[in-house]
Amino acid sequence: METTTKRHSNRISLLSDGKTVMGTLQHFGTHLMRSDLPVNLMHLIYYRVSQINGCAYCLDMHSKDLLAAGENVQRLLVMDAWRETPFFTEEERAALNWAEAVTKLENGQVPQDIYDEAARFFTGSQLMDLTLGIAAINTYNRFNIAFPPEVGGYVPGMFSPKSKKEQVSA
Repeated sequence: METTTKRHSNRISLLSDGKTVMGTLQHFGTHLMRSDLPVNLMHLIYYRVSQINGCAYCLDMHSKDLLAAGENVQRLLVMDAWRETPFFTEEERAALNWAEAVTKLENGQVPQDIYDEAARFFTGSQLMDLTLGIAAINTYNRFNIAFPPEVGGYVPGMFSPKSKKEQVSA
């Protein structure tokens, strides 16, 4: 079976022409790296939001990062139906539910019961960081869909922000 990549040769290149804009977005990642939210939880959120938005590049990226960090492949295979599976913790379920509500904004709001559930597991600061991560991946998804880069060449950790220790030694 031959696969084809949906390319638009007349579009600007996000990876070369969009460096300044994408660099601005990377400040979100630097902030989130310092957050006390688990990195794998954030990658699960990035994966689920990218699934909702249909961003192939981000799905490729975050699946590879998750698998490299030891994520169970079964959880990724059923992510679209996470509510019907026993594979996610209560905290992960609350975060996934929050991510979906913030991404979809049905009726222009996030329902109170979804907020209350998320607030059971996350402090105010963590909930702000979780929301920033959701907003960031939604933005990345939109750029990658508008200016599609080649999918498949991502290497785990390739775009990860440097830690404080790495920034000092660089």
